[in-house]
Amino acid sequence: MLAIMINSLDSIVAFVRLAETRSFTSAANQLGISGPAVSKTIARLERQLGAKLFNRTTRSVALTDDGQAFLERCRHILDDVREAEELLTSRQLTPRGRLRVQMPSGFGRTVVLPMLPRFLAKYPDLNVDVDLSDRIVDFAEEGLDVAVRIGAIADSHVIARKICDIRFVTCASPAYLTKHGTPRRPEDLAKHQCLPYWLPQLARHREWPFAQRGVQFSFAASGKLSVNNSEALIDTAIAGAGIVSVATFLAADAIKAGKLKVVMRNFVTLGPPVSVVYLPSRHLSARVRAFLEFLQALVPQEPEWDRVVLGRKR
Repeated sequence: MLAIMINSLDSIVAFVRLAETRSFTSAANQLGISGPAVSKTIARLERQLGAKLFNRTTRSVALTDDGQAFLERCRHILDDVREAEELLTSRQLTPRGRLRVQMPSGFGRTVVLPMLPRFLAKYPDLNVDVDLSDRIVDFAEEGLDVAVRIGAIADSHVIARKICDIRFVTCASPAYLTKHGTPRRPEDLAKHQCLPYWLPQLARHREWPFAQRGVQFSFAASGKLSVNNSEALIDTAIAGAGIVSVATFLAADAIKAGKLKVVMRNFVTLGPPVSVVYLPSRHLSARVRAFLEFLQALVPQEPEWDRVVLGRKR
């Protein structure tokens, strides 16, 4: 029935672009047509379907409930079309088109983005849109191809490939340690000003991981200041506000420069895994396959940031 009502995939493409951008102007620019043309296409589509897909005001465009349900189906349709094209053309072998990626801001900015120019140079027909945020995203709702996540993957609807493990290290500025003393064991932290990481989606602080004689345990850090951004916590610790627990890949530069000092080095343990996740598909597109290979080759078995932070030699 859908095929009978809709004469062309152009209507579906226009609908999806408008749903993603929430702007007639932005959708028109992406499609290479005028704003009024997009408006006419959507109006015609709504007449064909007999349903209102968008609520429109002079300032905003928002999906209706029918529009949201229709969006998910349209994305599947376009994915199937792309897969069919890639199976029958050189697109199956050559990554091209637009790749939409979401990843945590710290890992993305520090580890992935510095290497992306090399990836793009290898695949000149590929464009990558990166969303740097620590939120958990919905693939179907946001039209993502790939996401990088830290921690256990609870979503059973996605496939996850492990990239690496990360370590968290406890550190503070030399000035803070001179003034307040150096904690030797995790229980000493109760006497110090800790700077915990706030998890807005869970409404709690991230616990600090430690290990002793192979036994892992955690410390429920608390303090007068908590932030949901690791880079900001590092800046605050450098300013002497307290002790922080952050991933080694984020702390390495500050420690190497002497701005932060590692404490309780003997209690450092492996933290959560970093994984790349994507929706299952009968035929992964070339662009997704290429990006998965790029991410899995990105982190060596013993990365430089662990050697710097933990004082290990090559």
